[in-house]
Amino acid sequence: MEREQLADFLRRRRQAIRPAEVGIADGPRRRTRGLRREEVAMLAGMSVDYVVRLEQGRSSQPSAQLLVALARALRLSDDERDHLFHLAGHRPPPADGTARLARAGLVRMLDLLGDTPAAVMSDLGEMLAQNRASLLLMSDLTRFRGDRRYMIHRWFTEPEVRAVCPPEDRDLSGRRLVADLRAAAGRRAGDPVVAGLVQRLEAASPEFGALWAEHEVAVRRADRKTLLHPRVGRLLLDCETLVTPDQGQELLVLTPADDETRERMDLLRVLGSEEFPAGAADHDGR
Repeated sequence: MEREQLADFLRRRRQAIRPAEVGIADGPRRRTRGLRREEVAMLAGMSVDYVVRLEQGRSSQPSAQLLVALARALRLSDDERDHLFHLAGHRPPPADGTARLARAGLVRMLDLLGDTPAAVMSDLGEMLAQNRASLLLMSDLTRFRGDRRYMIHRWFTEPEVRAVCPPEDRDLSGRRLVADLRAAAGRRAGDPVVAGLVQRLEAASPEFGALWAEHEVAVRRADRKTLLHPRVGRLLLDCETLVTPDQGQELLVLTPADDETRERMDLLRVLGSEEFPAGAADHDGR
């Protein structure tokens, strides 16, 4: 473990990030360049004292889990994340061993969209970043690890996830998730990550297996979706999806499709963020 180099790297990366890039208001009284240590601690889910000790070269060796959290909080690129792991004395995770980081440009677009719910997703349905309006609408969907980070895996293995979708829409929603994964599998032919996900889903869900066997393919770019929100009720949303040139990440933007939904979303912003019932808002709006 290279404590001094690790400390220097963390300090410099923290100072290089604009607060707005991670959804923090950059007020007129801010004197710190970049993020404050307590802000990094909050974003990474660790104590401020530990962040201080890391930056002063006084910490014990951080675990791989803590390094992943720091990489996400500091918006590190894949190369920077690997460098972080090397400095901490760990072997970097495989390329897809953790959810990929949302592109910095897409994260900035989340901030610019303000009160419009928006999120960045991978082509396999991993939630990579959300703005505050999206958190209020869908809860924090970046928290999942392992296969649970894929929306399609939760849909076919955790029945409670479907509660936010009207019963009459659930069959079509599941079919669309499978068709979208089939399209991604075609683009990523030979990718063991995709092949492994499909294999595990086939073993876990006969319903998925039957739909996969139908070989339907569809890439969704626009859609209208009804969401049953646990706090404000039924929402009718227009879903627009903008895709990066390499088709690896998507920007999902959700807008109210009628006046009633617009009023209910205004109410949701007033209510603010509270604890969601378990699984109640676990839906990506796609």
